[in-house]
Amino acid sequence: MTKTQEEQVNKLKPETKSVEKWGATLGISIGVFIFALDVYIVNLGLPMMVESLHTSFATIQWVVLSYLLAIAIFVLSAAKLGDMWSKKRLYIIGMIIFTISSLLCGLAPNVSFLIAFRALQGLGAAFMSGLGTAMIVEVFPPEERGLGLGIRAGVFGLGITLGPTVGGLLIHLGGWPLIFLVNVPIGIVGSLIVARLVPSSVVSGSKQGFDLIGTLILTLTLTCFTLGITLLQSGSSSNTALTLLVVSVISLACFLVVESRLLEPMLDLEIFRSLEFSLGLALRFLGNFVMAGVIFMLPFFLELVKHYPTEQAGLLLAVPPILIVLTAPIAGIFSDRFGASIISLTGLVLMAVGCLLLSTFDTELTILNYILSIIPYGVGVGMFQSPNNSAIMGAAPKERLGIASGLLSLSRILGQTAGVPLVGALFSFVAIASAKLAPNIDVTKAPIEALVFGTQTTFRIIAALLMVSTILAVFLWFLERKKAKESKTLLGYEKSTRLLITDHS
Repeated sequence: MTKTQEEQVNKLKPETKSVEKWGATLGISIGVFIFALDVYIVNLGLPMMVESLHTSFATIQWVVLSYLLAIAIFVLSAAKLGDMWSKKRLYIIGMIIFTISSLLCGLAPNVSFLIAFRALQGLGAAFMSGLGTAMIVEVFPPEERGLGLGIRAGVFGLGITLGPTVGGLLIHLGGWPLIFLVNVPIGIVGSLIVARLVPSSVVSGSKQGFDLIGTLILTLTLTCFTLGITLLQSGSSSNTALTLLVVSVISLACFLVVESRLLEPMLDLEIFRSLEFSLGLALRFLGNFVMAGVIFMLPFFLELVKHYPTEQAGLLLAVPPILIVLTAPIAGIFSDRFGASIISLTGLVLMAVGCLLLSTFDTELTILNYILSIIPYGVGVGMFQSPNNSAIMGAAPKERLGIASGLLSLSRILGQTAGVPLVGALFSFVAIASAKLAPNIDVTKAPIEALVFGTQTTFRIIAALLMVSTILAVFLWFLERKKAKESKTLLGYEKSTRLLITDHS
């Protein structure tokens, strides 16, 4: 190749990288969008499904549960396969499975088939959820990682925002099957874009085996945990729920022991030696725990205390996701400039301030006061998510990006799974106790004063939890930075000593 040809190739490289970067973002964002859109659309159609499929409320809950269970169970396995094989091909496979199962859900003849097809849809979603973040990290340079993850977080927020609106329109036009069938053309277009524009993924050069034993134990752990939390939320079968949670703890201990002794484990525990990575995952769990709890609490307050109609409550509940969509990409840019840890911790503080403002809600609340109070919370969530993702993925080794992305996704799912029942149980206990009602009374039957007190107390406890966690995170990060600085100083001293000895010799 001549010098002129080399110069032409070098000029084309930035343009090629730019096409790959934004092509990957577009393809992955389509998967993220239908994944986020689908969860909220389905929830809206459950009452209609009960009637048209001639089933019960208890049974129809499995349409949601089977989907979440499948994601929780398979996301780490999908992530591990991503480190062994091509993330791009696996992402396309996941999107194809999601698209085909969406078609099958729309054509399901009865509730049993619908539940089974939803589990299959969850398998496809596990590949998209577990690998998408890693793929974005691969195509964006480190100095722009926050921007890429911020766009992804914004698209996820857009899916959440449009879910109820689009769902209501589709159900009105064609009934509940249309909320699944709408994914089919979007999934086909998304698969073609990923296949055409996304560059080949980084694959570890060393041969790795698949950890079947670890996969089975982890499946048992996550199944027992998710089912136990769900039964705890329903308020029935408390003994069964506690048994399942105990089994999940025991099987988790077994999983850690097995993984520490295998040569090729599913989850290399060495990855948790990084404080930034481990702390980032813990804060990710906490953030989603709080978000799920807030989303669960607000509709009860707006409808039971303020007696707003469903349409008005829906519009008010759309305020936080809109703020997240607007804030997340900006927070990603800031994290690239000022550091992911600082921005994500600022987001947690704003979330805490927002929860404190939410704890002032009472019967005199106006719509303007609601919007002003919810702004710090929504902005805080947007500032926390993408920088937190960037900090986690930035701390992961390159050959472990797949499993790191899977752990990030799993921490989100587990936080959401635990947030609703535990926050709901706290709210119910406080409200019922303040009204001096029998423990088995439904909290919705409590007087308005008790509901207000329960709401205020719950949000204060959530705010305190966020503040304590933020202070602890700052303290641990300070110790880590101090330790790193001391190690660097010691290394420099040893190097200068060796040079001095060499000079004297």
